[in-house]
Amino acid sequence: MRLLLVLITLLLSSLSTLAQSGKVDMDYYLPTDVTYNLNIPTPESVLGYTPGEWHVSHDKLSEYMRTLAAASDRMTIESRGTTFEGRPILLLTVTSPSNHANIENIRKEHVKLVEDGSASLSTSSMPIVVYQGMSIHGNEPSGANAGLIAAYYLAAAQGPKIDALLDNTIILFDPSFNPDGLQRFAYWANTNKSININADPQDREYDEVWPGGRTNHYWFDMNRDWLPVQLPESKARIKTFHNWYPNILTDHHEMGSNSSFFFQPGIQSRTHPLTPALNQELTKQIGNYHAAALDKIGSFYYTEESFDDFYYGKGSTFPDINGGIGILFEQGSSRGHAQETENGLLEFPFTIRNQFTAILSTLEAAQGMRKQLLDYQRDFFKNARGEKGSGAYAFGSEKDAGSAYHLAEVLKRHQIKVHEVAQDFSQDGANFKKGMSYIVPKNQRQSRLIKAMFEKRTTFQDSLFYDISAWSFPLSFGVDFTENASLSKAGNEIQDLKRKPTPAVGTSTYAYLMEWHDYYTPKALNTILNKGIRAKVGMQKFSVEGISYDYGTIMIPVQNQSLNKQELASFINEVAQDANVTIKAVSTGLTEGIDLGSNQFRALEPARVAMIVGEGINPYDAGEMWHLFDTRYNMRITKIDTKDLGRADLSRYTDIILPNLWGNAINKGNTDKIKQWVRSGGTLIGYKNVANWFERNKMLDIDFVKTKNPAKNVSFEQRRDFTGAQVIGGAIFEAKQDRSHPINFGYTGDKVSLFRNTTLFIKADSTSYKNPIQYTKSPLQAGYISKINLKAIPETRPFVHQSAGRGEVILFTDNTNFRAFWYGTNKLLMNAIFFGSEM
Repeated sequence: MRLLLVLITLLLSSLSTLAQSGKVDMDYYLPTDVTYNLNIPTPESVLGYTPGEWHVSHDKLSEYMRTLAAASDRMTIESRGTTFEGRPILLLTVTSPSNHANIENIRKEHVKLVEDGSASLSTSSMPIVVYQGMSIHGNEPSGANAGLIAAYYLAAAQGPKIDALLDNTIILFDPSFNPDGLQRFAYWANTNKSININADPQDREYDEVWPGGRTNHYWFDMNRDWLPVQLPESKARIKTFHNWYPNILTDHHEMGSNSSFFFQPGIQSRTHPLTPALNQELTKQIGNYHAAALDKIGSFYYTEESFDDFYYGKGSTFPDINGGIGILFEQGSSRGHAQETENGLLEFPFTIRNQFTAILSTLEAAQGMRKQLLDYQRDFFKNARGEKGSGAYAFGSEKDAGSAYHLAEVLKRHQIKVHEVAQDFSQDGANFKKGMSYIVPKNQRQSRLIKAMFEKRTTFQDSLFYDISAWSFPLSFGVDFTENASLSKAGNEIQDLKRKPTPAVGTSTYAYLMEWHDYYTPKALNTILNKGIRAKVGMQKFSVEGISYDYGTIMIPVQNQSLNKQELASFINEVAQDANVTIKAVSTGLTEGIDLGSNQFRALEPARVAMIVGEGINPYDAGEMWHLFDTRYNMRITKIDTKDLGRADLSRYTDIILPNLWGNAINKGNTDKIKQWVRSGGTLIGYKNVANWFERNKMLDIDFVKTKNPAKNVSFEQRRDFTGAQVIGGAIFEAKQDRSHPINFGYTGDKVSLFRNTTLFIKADSTSYKNPIQYTKSPLQAGYISKINLKAIPETRPFVHQSAGRGEVILFTDNTNFRAFWYGTNKLLMNAIFFGSEM
């Protein structure tokens, strides 16, 4: 035993010595079949070190890219906006000087490939367009660090080989898909680096503090936003994509440290059916170039064994529905400077070299397959035009102009043609009002993309998904929708999308009324309450002065306010204009239904909201809510870390949100503290796995539906596929609503579409009015669910409320804020915040 310990000590010592042995230099990375221009600045000349010695921060990465662009006539650089933290979203355009002199004409000719009349274009001498993007997950940094070397190579390499590459290729080079996350991770890795690099995986360097550097500022997974396009980084890259329509787009990632290197194609049976089979064949041909390049440097790799091309919201899949080829690269991660792995010592420079090798092999494939890929792109759109069909889609909302507008906004970002509604019409049981609805013709270039965004698919070739299996935008935005509209209903094409003007609010001597339907009414109410203005919510329907008002209408009295009549009128009008919501002045309290002086109007208090975050809390779920409050509704939300919960003064808050949690994130002492806060009058709102915490700590009386699915005739080899097929990775389900219940205020129909990625099923209460949201008997609207789960979910309830002392406990089993584009259920959370005490 003693000898074994000595041997282990010597092994670890040798690994540590190897990790710090020798200063890495550019010769480790760069090919020797070209020469290099000595006038081009090396990374070391700007950074102060060779890539791989330290993790590059985004500010130094940006500095080097700007330096290169200034020194090389092969490169131009542009900033396409800024991140939430104010970092530039950069893009290098790399090609030959002669191409740069004609770049706009080249772009226009390339884009013609996707348009009508492309058959006459010659692709024999047309440059190919390659978009290369680095490290969309900030703590997967080998891509961004390899980008330093790739950019230098493209600027400095000399010889016939590089000349041919630049003459025949337009390279759109995105040095960091996620600037904020990259900066956060680089800080962590560098501040925890030792002079004597410690490769022990248990060292602090390899265990980031929550939430880690993977995400952007609001803790979003940026690689899920290519289709929803809700974040500034995504808006910039999607604009670039549709400006050029690249033939290849690469997306450089990292995976577990014990893995080697992955490149696509992935598991082809999991490819979305709208992706042509030829796409996967071409992907495989490109993969042969990667294999040859990695073989040359002795790096191990694999392909076609994992990952998939189903969800079009990922960088490696989004090009597939746009006539291009998306390529995912996954490098086993050192997650710092060096780690011991089952494959030996994994050093950061090695991970960088593999990514750099894949960058070059992609460009080699682009050269070798240039005409083939250009022709594929042209044929993709030609075939799509042949599938377009006739008629149009229509969507909108009679009461919620905000959600309909934002769906139109997403479509416009994808260069989809959107038209006004020429005149009011009804179709498939829905009313489409002019100014509140939109028409999308089917006979347009992006017909396949539109279909992918609007479809409600429930049958699949495979039962396993790397990401979600459904994302239907009409369902996610909660709008009325038909796919059978006549083109005769279409008005002018919308060139400059704008919100419908909000009518000015008249001056009242009595009261102001705001129905709760529009998406932005919570923003308006929050502004009103924080101004110190009294407001009440109507618990029943009523009519006054010839207008009908729904459940949840907000009433602002004129009397006994801190502002006089004229000041209040001016303020209410400002609120209406800022939030784009309609507020009406009324002159009497006598109504049909509840009068304005009725006790059925309940006084509202300003919401003071906190959210528990930190270790044990899902950062995605928490970030979605932070983003919702901060960027959509202008509401402050205090983020309390789990480690600080014991000393936090909870009496400052009316509401506390507990996002999806894992394990024992909240200890007994803090649990008791929260329970006492609830009994004293607080509203506690929990999501998803919090259901188990609520039940375990006797905060809710929950009766779960138990499912059993014994593995019969399942081999050892098939066991993971079997268990994976029982997961609801992300699907959409229909629930019925009791609109008289405050949780459903603001909804106009009796059904809502919920996004679900859990297998928590809760039995309905025997008291019917305690089930204000309940899944229908046939709830599946889109996506995959196993047979056993499909049998379990009908008529269960995704919402539970119980009073506790003077407070309330509220549970949602589903994510009402998914990825910032599930507009249709954001109001459920806002209703819990503002009306929780009335439930």
